[in-house]
This record gives sequence, C-alpha cells and structure tokens, in this order.
Amino acid sequence: MIEIKNVSKWYGQFQVLTDCTTSVSKGEVVVVCGPSGSGKSTLIKTVNGLEPVQKGEIIVNGQSVTDPKTNLSKLRSHIGMVFQNFELFPHLSIRQNLTLAQVKVLGRSEDEATERGLKYLDRVGLLAHKDKFPGQLSGGQQQRVAIARALSMDPVAMLFDEPTSALDPEMINEVLDVMVGLAQEGMTMMVVTHEMGFAKKVANRIVFMDAGKIVEDCAKDEFFNNARSERARDFLAKIITH
Repeated sequence: MIEIKNVSKWYGQFQVLTDCTTSVSKGEVVVVCGPSGSGKSTLIKTVNGLEPVQKGEIIVNGQSVTDPKTNLSKLRSHIGMVFQNFELFPHLSIRQNLTLAQVKVLGRSEDEATERGLKYLDRVGLLAHKDKFPGQLSGGQQQRVAIARALSMDPVAMLFDEPTSALDPEMINEVLDVMVGLAQEGMTMMVVTHEMGFAKKVANRIVFMDAGKIVEDCAKDEFFNNARSERARDFLAKIITH
C-alpha cells in the first residue's frame, strides 16, 4: 500500500532524512518511533507529499507521490491524515467539519456527506456533539473528530503524526482506543507515536529512527524483546523504565 524507497530530504544544508526505505502492506499497522528530532514526522509527511523530497521514490496505492505529474490533491483525498493539533476549522460546527471536504473534494451531496460524517462521528462515540464547535470539546474529543473526518473520506490508508502528544494524559486512551479499533478492523496505518503500549498492542512492525535514518525495521516482538541496535535498546530502556 505504501512504499518508501531510498528517500532523502534536506532543509538547506541540513539533511533530515537519509536513504530511508520501508513499506506498509495492506491491512498492516506500522509504528514509527524514535527520539525527538529523528525525522519521524518528516518521514510520515512525505507519504502524502506534504513534505517534498529531493531524492528517492514514494508510491501509495500504485501512485507515485514523487512524480511531478501526480495530482497530489487527489492522492491526498484517499489518504487519511491525523495531525498532532487536530487541525479542525474553529468557526465550523463538528458536522460541518466532517462534511466540508467530502462535498468539496469528493463531490458528494450535502445529505450523503452528512450521513457518512455522522456515521463516523458515532463510531468515535461523539454523535451527541455534532452541533457543537471544536472549542467546546476537550482535546481528546477534538482528536476523535479529526479521526472521524479522515475516515469519512474512505481512505485507503491512515497516517497519524503523534496524534496524542498534544493531549492531557487522561485523554490519551480515548484516542488510542479508537485507533486500536481501526487496527483491529484491518485499516492500513502508519503511526508516529511515543505510546509504546499502543505499539505493543497493535503494531505489526516497528520502524525505529535516529538522526534521519531508519535504524531498525522489524516485527514488533523482535523490536521489544531483541532489538539489534544499541541505539534502539538505549531508547527502549529509557522509555520503559520511567
């Protein structure tokens, strides 16, 4: 579903990604982890072209993201993306947040978009809040709305960029529970997160990054029980002991 081949990226002189290669199969959940500044968020944003790359190739669902001829807006409409800071429109109601892109991008009728949006709002447990505005909801609720919005576009894959890092600790589980449910239903997912409990529960594979490079790319059990690199072992020791 997602292929990343020999991708490198620079900001000016600074190289943020170095020769990164990995893939996500249909129905697979891949968690990308590593220390801050390791390039995780940059890597996931290259998948739908939000971050252009200078070298390498990225293919999503058979389409090349890196080909200049590719219609990126169209491609992005099929890849759900959930950001750290929700990115909801504050001046629109929750229902309007859910329907806007469906109508504008997918060309659905207002009725169809509403029906679909509310179905997914119900799926994340927030149907009663459909007429509220984002500012009237907690951070965890806003993030669940953002997930419902992404799902209502019928994505072939979902990208999550540290979806819980802006949340209070008490709200993290309500978002992770929705993501666990998606994983169990077979959604193809690439998730940048520090939540190792979530990774242990649902990831098929772990991609561990450090300093812009993919240091480990292996099955979940191998990573947690027998990480090959000293850098990954050091990272796990710090995260799991505290």
